[in-house]
Amino acid sequence: MFKISTSQLWVHDQEEALAFYTQKLGMEVRIDVTLAEMGNFRWLTVGPVGQPDIDIVLMAIPGPPVMDAETAEQVRELMAKGFAGTVFLTTDDCRASYEELKARGLEFSEQPEERPYGIDCGFRDPSGNSLRLTQVRDLSAV
Repeated sequence: MFKISTSQLWVHDQEEALAFYTQKLGMEVRIDVTLAEMGNFRWLTVGPVGQPDIDIVLMAIPGPPVMDAETAEQVRELMAKGFAGTVFLTTDDCRASYEELKARGLEFSEQPEERPYGIDCGFRDPSGNSLRLTQVRDLSAV
């Protein structure tokens, strides 16, 4: 059987992303290693406290030979539109989590709203990646 262990988000600045995901979202650093033998490539992962089996890689957009300039620009354009990837977070109380995150300085693009699947709100990280925060309704009773 397969399990998901790691997901990746493109980021413009790994330090800025690290501060956002740890200080504002409250995630923890899982791995932060720089490999000199690979041109100082930095492998940086974070994850939710209490969920050690899931990591999010905060990946700097690479240059050649890994990614050509045109592709890198396409990735940047998608990020600016919020369409380079989405992280879905769940919480037991969306409105309380919304208020807590706002108090930490997080700016939301969408306030908590009732949806068919629960209560949901949205925000973006400093690189433009979309994040959703959802209090999922028990759909088995519907």
